[in-house]
This record gives sequence, structure tokens and C-alpha cells, in this order.
Amino acid sequence: MNSASVNYYDLLQIHPKAEPETIQRVYKIFAARYHPDNRETGDAERFRIYREAYEILSDPPAREQYDRKLELTQPDALPVFQSKEFTDGIDAEAKIRIGVLCLLYAKRRANPDYSALSMLDLEHVMAFPREHLQFAIWYLKAKKFVTQDDRSSFIVTAEGVDYLETQLPGNDLLYKIFRASESGVMVYPKALLNSKNR
Repeated sequence: MNSASVNYYDLLQIHPKAEPETIQRVYKIFAARYHPDNRETGDAERFRIYREAYEILSDPPAREQYDRKLELTQPDALPVFQSKEFTDGIDAEAKIRIGVLCLLYAKRRANPDYSALSMLDLEHVMAFPREHLQFAIWYLKAKKFVTQDDRSSFIVTAEGVDYLETQLPGNDLLYKIFRASESGVMVYPKALLNSKNR
């Protein structure tokens, strides 16, 4: 795990606005799990990165600087997700799930070497708060359409690809999302790509 490519909020599985008490509580859980003295799950490298994340996020000036840097690297929201199709009606939740799958599919096709999107990436690209996305992510993981990498980011699985491709015929919404996500909006700024390739 390369700390340069890790989103500390996603690593600790916390909201970017999390209170210091939450950061400390969550860190203690991961620190106990990955501490090198833990004979069952100890991992010195993981422990180092979790400690680094905690040190930055628990220090207000360092966190503020980190947040500014993170803000510069976030992809812009796609207008397609701000339409009524994703906010109104009983099927809005299903459309959000399809939207997540489409973004992960497009990301995988565009960049097989870095095919994951973090929860924060999805929040920014879809313009939905984390709380709206958590149900969709739970469902997609339960169906094995999505998996998580060692940075806790999300990647589409072969099952997810198969499912999407069976939904494509005659689905105008899917084509809209694919067109939007493949139009270059999903390409990260060069500064972020450089840091992820180190």
C-alpha cells in the first residue's frame, strides 16, 4: 500500500467532516488490528499508513492543509446525476446503484492500472452525500458486483460488468451515464495521477 495514493478518510472509513473523537476511536480499532505485535492480523506497513493518516487528521493545521490538497484532486460532478431521475421517484435508489456501477465500469475501461474509485470520488462525481451512497454500495457488494481494494476503494467485478451489459439494450439512462463518464470528466487531474503513479 502506497501512502501517496491513499485517501485517509476512505482508509479510516470516516466522513471528511468527522469529529476528532470519531477519528481517534476509529484509528484505535485499526491500530489494534494492524499493530505489528498482533500475531494474527499484524501488518507493519498497514499500521504505518494508518498511523500517518491519524497523525495528519488529528492535527488541525495538518488536516486543513491535507483537505485543501484533497479538494484540488477531486473530479467534478457529472450533470447527469443532478437530474430528477436520480432524486425523485421510487426507483431513484436503483438508478443510483446503476450509476455507481457505470462509473466503476467506465473507470475500469479507461484505466485498468488504476480502476478504483473511493467513496469520496463517488461523492464528488455523483454529487450525493456519503449517506445516500452507502446503501447502494452495500447492495452492490452483497451482490458481488463491486469489491474493495486494499485502500478501501471500489472496483467493478466481472459479475458487475456482466450485469451492466445485460441492462444496456434499450436503457437510455445507462447510455447517458456512459457518455458522461467516458467524456473525460472521470479523468483525474495530472497532479493526482502523478501522485498515484509514484
